[in-house]
Amino acid sequence: MEKHLTNLALTIAFLTRVPLPKRLGDKISHDASLAEAAGLFPVTGFLIAIPIALLWFCTSLILPATVAAGLALALSVLLTGGLHEDGLADCADGLGATPKRERALEIMRDSRIGTYGAIALVFSIGLRWAALASFAPFAGVLAILITMTASRSAMTIAMRYSSYAREDGLGKQASNMPSSQFLLAMGIAVLVAAVLGWHWGLAALALGLSSSWLFLKYLEKRLGGYTGDGLGAMEQITGTVILITLAGAWS
Repeated sequence: MEKHLTNLALTIAFLTRVPLPKRLGDKISHDASLAEAAGLFPVTGFLIAIPIALLWFCTSLILPATVAAGLALALSVLLTGGLHEDGLADCADGLGATPKRERALEIMRDSRIGTYGAIALVFSIGLRWAALASFAPFAGVLAILITMTASRSAMTIAMRYSSYAREDGLGKQASNMPSSQFLLAMGIAVLVAAVLGWHWGLAALALGLSSSWLFLKYLEKRLGGYTGDGLGAMEQITGTVILITLAGAWS
């Protein structure tokens, strides 16, 4: 049990900005491997989705849906530190600015956001905002829980079946993921999608993961593998596709 708690704490530390108790924080720096813990990525997604879904539900009852959706997305960015949005923007800047692999990787390390990154963020946030605002209050709760669980599982596709494109970097510690952890992540995502969304939840999950896989193939062609920014972009793409799909089915 303690090992599972340590692994969960590691995924929370990696994917969010939620502070951890010092005892857990000290332990994960010595005893845990991110590749061995990544099967719990979707659990972390589900946990941080709970306060976001509650905020959406409460505010959507008293405020216009567009305002409630904006507040929910703002809380999501606050809890994650904009980690995945930053990855999407960096990927868009690097891949959009040059066809050369080394130059693209160099641009992706630059913390400044360029034109391509800004455009990518506008579409990612804008589409998710519009999709969430189209739901009835309770349907939005289900959509948020499914989306945030599944989008974190999407990153494990790269970690299991691709290679890291750099010699070093934050995402490298997540490479060489065991198949058992990948199956655990996928199993959790499928379970949540099936229980909360039935056939539409599973259909949205399939479309989201397929989109993420196609983007991974593009990363492999351009960069020879994935990067930490690429993982963030995969999360954003998956989440956007799932929300749009559920909005079309449930709105």
